Amino acid sequence: MRFKNLLLAASSLALVAGAAQAQEVSNDVVKIGILNDQSGVYADFGGQWSVEAAKMAVEDYGGTVLGKPIEIVSADHQNKADIASNIAREWYDVQNVDAIMELTTSSVALAVQGLSREKEKITITTGAATTELTGAQCSPYGFHWVYDTHALAVGTGGALVKAGGDSWFFLTADYAFGYSLEEQTGNFVKENGGEVLGAVRHPLGTTDFSSFLLQAQSSGAKVIGLANAGLDTANAIKGAAEFGIVQAGQQLAGLLFTLAEVHGLGLEAAQGLNLTEGWYWDQSDENREFAAKFEEKTQRKPNMVQAGTYSAVMQYLKAVEAAGTDATAEVAAKLHELPVEDVFAKKGTVQENGRMVYDMYLFQVKAPGDSKGPWDYYTEVAKVPGGEAFLSVEDSGCDVASFAN
Repeated sequence: MRFKNLLLAASSLALVAGAAQAQEVSNDVVKIGILNDQSGVYADFGGQWSVEAAKMAVEDYGGTVLGKPIEIVSADHQNKADIASNIAREWYDVQNVDAIMELTTSSVALAVQGLSREKEKITITTGAATTELTGAQCSPYGFHWVYDTHALAVGTGGALVKAGGDSWFFLTADYAFGYSLEEQTGNFVKENGGEVLGAVRHPLGTTDFSSFLLQAQSSGAKVIGLANAGLDTANAIKGAAEFGIVQAGQQLAGLLFTLAEVHGLGLEAAQGLNLTEGWYWDQSDENREFAAKFEEKTQRKPNMVQAGTYSAVMQYLKAVEAAGTDATAEVAAKLHELPVEDVFAKKGTVQENGRMVYDMYLFQVKAPGDSKGPWDYYTEVAKVPGGEAFLSVEDSGCDVASFAN
């Protein structure tokens, strides 16, 4: 509460002291940047489809906020933190972008959130997983929507341990996201009486998983945890099928696998996978209506990242409206204060460290014979309440007191 009170106090003072001089909307436009992977291993995970989701949010909001136009800009960061930081700096310094969102790839999200803290600009991450965003590297202007490595570990890891999958071996993407997902899932396995027999790390964008899969297979682990995402996970699953790993009795856990990747891989290979998402298009009439509109524009159903990007843009615009300005401190205060209630999240709340908390879901991928058609891929297994899925502020490692400095 201390952080919220400080921001609100600062907002009140700024509005009172500078009302005559301050503009409600800087540069007479509210500009939002969608920065993500549009050509690499995560191009389907978020990609141009997240850009379209952001544009849908602007359209549904009415195209203006506080009487000023809303603009979406986008760029491909190529999964490189230096390229992402250069784009973000140029957006802030030259193009007057107010907020940056999506930020697939944890190393990119951490770099851009750090820069944005220096620049006093808002980021809302929907495409990266590391809990460091709301942990040790948290920011008063940084928000983490959709999912994180802790939620994935609780969802997917928890189901398999309870079902008897009590020995694990990890295939891990060799960067911050992979390390975090492996560590948190491994800790959860061990806390529930299981054991981790080993791990092997692979470069981002690996196409041949043969040597890694042979190590996992020879470990004798009941579960091979795929601590990667996008095409990396798909390629690992394809390789596992070639080696007959599942047929021989080991299970695969796609620790970050979404509807987009299941569609690309196909049910024949993906059937039986347990995975965690925060949203699925066929859960309700409201979701189906949104998905149908999205499909009209993109010829595909949205996954949680794309639906979450829609939510993030909508919530940012609501915060600007509520604050009466696009000034960062005031909007950040409203983002912490306002409930999240939209097609993506129900009864969502934003913690002081910027983590949006809502219910997650454990799904199992259907067998081909159980699917009614394209995109009918999931059976809901369990709901994971937000309080269980996400870390509390106290457990996150975020020094909220530092936000006042």
